[in-house]
Amino acid sequence: MTLRLLAVHAHPDDESSKGSATYALYRSLGVEVLVVSCTGGEQGSILNEQLEARHHAERDIAGLRVLEMKRAQEALGVDHLWLGYADSGLPPEGEPVAVNGFATIPLETSAEPLVAIIRRFRPQVLVTYDENGGYPHPDHIRSHEISMAAYRAASDPDRYPSAGEPWRIDKVYYDRIMNTARLKSMLTHLQQADAESPLIERLTEMLEWMGARPDLATTHVPASEFFPHRDAALRAHASQVPLDSAFFFWPHELQVAAWPTEDFQLIESRVETTMPENDLFAGVTDDETGLVGALR
Repeated sequence: MTLRLLAVHAHPDDESSKGSATYALYRSLGVEVLVVSCTGGEQGSILNEQLEARHHAERDIAGLRVLEMKRAQEALGVDHLWLGYADSGLPPEGEPVAVNGFATIPLETSAEPLVAIIRRFRPQVLVTYDENGGYPHPDHIRSHEISMAAYRAASDPDRYPSAGEPWRIDKVYYDRIMNTARLKSMLTHLQQADAESPLIERLTEMLEWMGARPDLATTHVPASEFFPHRDAALRAHASQVPLDSAFFFWPHELQVAAWPTEDFQLIESRVETTMPENDLFAGVTDDETGLVGALR
């Protein structure tokens, strides 16, 4: 059986901060991994004050982000497709999103190309965001909506009949990478290792911003060996990721000690599995000498 994982993300760089070590791990185990970027990130700002390609970014941020995505894809070894919609931007409360932005396109229309991708790629596992988008960006919320709509439609022969032969996905996960338990563990280990680290204040602020969110993760994938791949992919998105990011770029041994997994929440499953999991493909294959065995 060829195992396949489909990850749907809102913008280029989201795939690198939300599950990329897991994607690289599964690639090492022979799983085909396809990342879909719903938009091109055209409304993005320059978030890295030390960006070498600043002139390019100021002239053509969309073009630069295409190049950055290509470098991130190569760092992870995954396949990648653009869904082709325009970034909606993140307007102030009460103001409309960008004209013809992804979030404004009717769901019935925007879901069809993703249904076609699912039917062509034929994944057993789909990874996406929760109903709040992870955070309330219009494109993140729309990415959730389009993922779930396409997941359901792809197996229905009466929906989008011209988009290919129906395909049923076995398992759907929400990304839970940025959870409070992980950040608290990171903070504790950093305080013990380097009480003067400037990252302590930034992690504390992040925890205060996140508040008392419940721990919803059901599945903890042991992906620490591939944190360097994640960091390389993040650095590829140089316009969006500061070189001193508080959440990734600290010593590898501290990251492994603090939290050696990437975390997901199983939302729907058409196969039997036992919680907690350490494998997104648990129940898809029970071959103890194959993928599941390799993760233990």
